[in-house]
Order: sequence, then C-alpha cells, then structure tokens
Amino acid sequence: MSTYETALGASSPEKITLLGEDLAQDVMGQVGFGELAFWLATQRRPAPGQTRVFEAVLAALADHGFTPTAIVTRLTYLSAPDSVQGALAAGLLGGGSRFLGVTEDCGRFLHEVLTDAGEAPTDEAGWDELAASTVRDRRERRLFVPGLGHHVHKQGDPRTPRLFQIAREEGQFGPHLELFAAIGRVHPEILGKKLPLNGAGVCGAALADLGLPLELLRGFALLARTAGLIGQLAEELRHPVANDVFLSVDLNNRPVPPDPYRP
Repeated sequence: MSTYETALGASSPEKITLLGEDLAQDVMGQVGFGELAFWLATQRRPAPGQTRVFEAVLAALADHGFTPTAIVTRLTYLSAPDSVQGALAAGLLGGGSRFLGVTEDCGRFLHEVLTDAGEAPTDEAGWDELAASTVRDRRERRLFVPGLGHHVHKQGDPRTPRLFQIAREEGQFGPHLELFAAIGRVHPEILGKKLPLNGAGVCGAALADLGLPLELLRGFALLARTAGLIGQLAEELRHPVANDVFLSVDLNNRPVPPDPYRP
C-alpha cells in the first residue's frame, strides 16, 4: 500500500494535529492566523518580529478600493449570488502582472540580482553601486525595474517608509530590502526622473528577506487580498454598487462597425 507523507494536518479518531502540534489545545486560541500562515508555508515557527513584518505585508496588500479584482468580485456576485466562492475566485484570478503580481516580480528580481552579485555589499556605498549597475543594465536593455513606480502614488507610496521602519525595528531589514532601498536612492540620476518605490514591491522584498519561498510570493499577496475581497462582498451586501457598474456599461455602449483582425 502506498503512503503519502505530510507534516501538515492529520487526523485520528482522538485528535487533529497540525505541524506536529495538537490543533485544539496548542494552536486554536494560541497561534494567530498570520503566524500560522507563515508556519504552514515554511514549516518553521516564525519569531515574533518575523510575524509582525509578515502581518504588516498582509495588511499592506489586503484592499485597494475599486481595483479590477474588487470590481470583478462584486460583478460575479451580482451574476451568481449563490456562489460566494465563485465571486472570490474571480477576484483572485485577476491577481496578475498589473495588480498584486509586482510583489512576486520584485522579490524574484531582487533575489536574482543578489544571487548574480555573489557577496552582498557591506555598506551603503556598496549597495548604491550594486543598485546603480542594476538600474543601468535594465535601462540599456529597455526593461522596467520591477517595483519602481506607482500609477497613483507618484510622489511616494505611503506603505513604503512604514514597511522599511517595521522591518528595521524587528531586525528583518535584509539584503532584498537593502537593495530595493538603494535602487530608490540612485535611480533618479540614471533614469533622469524620480519614481516611487511601489509598496507592493517593498512587500516582495520583505517577504524574500523573511526567507519565504519565492515561488509562493504571489500566493501571499492573494492571501492578503482574500480578506479584502471578503470585505468587498460584505460591503456589497450592505451597499450594493455592482448593478450600477453593470448598467453604466450596458446603457452607455455605442455600436461601431466591425474591426476585423489582421495578423
């Protein structure tokens, strides 16, 4: 008979275990959800400072108002009010390169730069030199720097300095955050303009510094946004707007001649 090993949840007639702990006695009421999510993903229990940074990231990514992910969640619920899971899933499926994906993109990008560099710099001048060479390389290849710029917070993303502060307070300001902060310092001279460090990008740097799997960085962004989408649905129940959004498009469409596709 085949066996399937797992260090996560398991049940017997007498009890349920999770991560080797008694779920009822040692986890429920003892471990916060953010701490548990970190623990589940890494199978190592985070230190209190790591939990604080991780939960700050989740808070930073939870909800941003009427973004496409929120709108599609509300519209899906309007279409299928019997399917809360469908509405939530629709919103989560919209988390990609333009919304939420920058968390993963930035974390991976910074990690690749650090891996290629080998040894991490030991002072601010070293970080600035590495950041400058990185930005110049992206400019020469006509590539964007992931996490640099924001379509709304053009003068500065308010999440960025706060996440930097919390990470420093908890001793979690690691090489990914160091490099991203340096990119923020040096890029104006190279690009000829000053762009804000996107808060979602800082979230990716912070998650990478916590040692979380790079392959799951977007998953943590989606975990955060799930809470926000539940909030969107709860507000839709009390103060519905989805039908107005639908009618705004439906009543204001304008027929035009066909525009055939030409390869």
